[in-house]
Amino acid sequence: MTIKDSFLNPPATSVFGIFAPSAALYPDNEALHIPGACRVPPANNPHSRTYRDLAQSVDALADHIAAAGYGPGHRIATALDNSADFFVHFLAFNKLGVSIVPLNAAMPPKELAYLIGHSDSALVMTAPHHETHLSAAASYLDRDVRLVCAGAEIPAAPRILPGAWQPGLSAEAAILYTSGTTGKPKGCMLANEYFVMLATHYVAMGGYCALEPGKERLITPLPVNHMNAMACSFPAMMMTGGCLIQLDRFSPSSWWAHVRDTRATCLHYLGVMPAMLLNKPEAPEDNFSEQIKFGFGAGVDPKHQLNFEKRFGFPLIEAWAMTETGAGGWMSCEAEPRYPGRRCVGVPRAHMDVKLVAEDGSAAPVGTPGELLVRTKGDNPRRYFFSAYYKDDAATAEAWADGWFHTGDVVQADADGFYYFVDRNKNIVRRSGENIAAVEVESIFAAYPYIENLAVVPVPDDIRGEEVCALLVLKAGTAGDEAKALAIQAAVSSALVYFKSPGWVGFVDALPHTASNKLARGEVKKLARALLEDGALHDLRNNKRGSRKAS
Repeated sequence: MTIKDSFLNPPATSVFGIFAPSAALYPDNEALHIPGACRVPPANNPHSRTYRDLAQSVDALADHIAAAGYGPGHRIATALDNSADFFVHFLAFNKLGVSIVPLNAAMPPKELAYLIGHSDSALVMTAPHHETHLSAAASYLDRDVRLVCAGAEIPAAPRILPGAWQPGLSAEAAILYTSGTTGKPKGCMLANEYFVMLATHYVAMGGYCALEPGKERLITPLPVNHMNAMACSFPAMMMTGGCLIQLDRFSPSSWWAHVRDTRATCLHYLGVMPAMLLNKPEAPEDNFSEQIKFGFGAGVDPKHQLNFEKRFGFPLIEAWAMTETGAGGWMSCEAEPRYPGRRCVGVPRAHMDVKLVAEDGSAAPVGTPGELLVRTKGDNPRRYFFSAYYKDDAATAEAWADGWFHTGDVVQADADGFYYFVDRNKNIVRRSGENIAAVEVESIFAAYPYIENLAVVPVPDDIRGEEVCALLVLKAGTAGDEAKALAIQAAVSSALVYFKSPGWVGFVDALPHTASNKLARGEVKKLARALLEDGALHDLRNNKRGSRKAS
């Protein structure tokens, strides 16, 4: 099957429809594996499910949920970590037409409450060890939302008025929240078609990424509340009768042991992972050329890619996509030429329209960076993309201005049609694969009266890719020293999930502004980098919970 064929002939109409044929064809194959060292209950016990086991669990849970009255039109939020339970719930919900809203339970209660409330979730299903934390989140809601531990009795569903819901590709399957430049996370509404086409696209890629039906074992440490793990690796393995090996997190000290012990044949990565693995001492057993076909991911540092591939014996397939774009805006380098070490993300697919524009909206010439705009060819430019930002028609319209999806990423093309990632022009910090809206972090700082002005910007980080940096102008009489930096970090961290808190804090007399008195973000970034190089910032990275681990 070619990529073109897969887009013309979708093999399923839902996420559950991806899984069911493989469950019938490969009942004794291992579908899910959670290594024993993962910190997901039951701790220290390897957990595996065959396709037969998984299908039985999904059917039983679906019957349980349906008996409580949940079905099309309902949304259920989950705090189930990177566990087998998450995937059982996702499939069971989808079988019933229930939309899932995955949560990151590490978020503070107020952030969780926003996601639960904004998504209009009718129920929250949590792992038992998150029950107290999620109860605290529920206390901030202005409406009654029931909280249930996975496996417990499910309360009766609220009544849903008859609406326009229809089964099939167009039905909502999930809402995934992603950071935006306006501060509050945006809820990306994702239809069944989004998941089906991502899976079919992945399976049809071929080249280095050719998947052998019934034999692949894909290992990933990426969080299930993100598009990559939820919409790429899981559906692709389910579609081909493969096994998803889901870790709770990435740890460089145990990574290769997990790869060997689980007999993984391919893996997913973030750009920070190769850097951390290359930092470990070389060992005779480093070469995995006989076991691993490929690594698939994005953002590897150009200076690391070739060194990694030579040392560990398999290619890193760089790709570009966003939660919003799904398979509608996907590029990857699964075949030669790949141009490793140059941030190449391949060529546009046959179904894609692509253009690069300069700041004034004119076309960016070949070899000149411009903002990447993408859409699907034909009479439906939004096909295969996210459906919309939930409850935010204005943001959806802005993203799709002039009939193109505006990615906010700066890319350049060469004369042969290959595209190369350059930078992001959105006000985003990209830390270990997490998109952090600078405005959201700035809004927390703004609550402190001794801060006159501030800006949050990314600064380079050899391990994380980028780190959060806060430049602060303090009011007269307030000392800007390390003690104050530590106190400020501690204060804002109580209101933010740990990875959003500042790893660097700097005190400055003034911040650059435009003629219209807006922050000159580009100049602020340059200032932050200069202060970092001069050693004039306070390094608080070791105080971020989990910061020196790859959480």
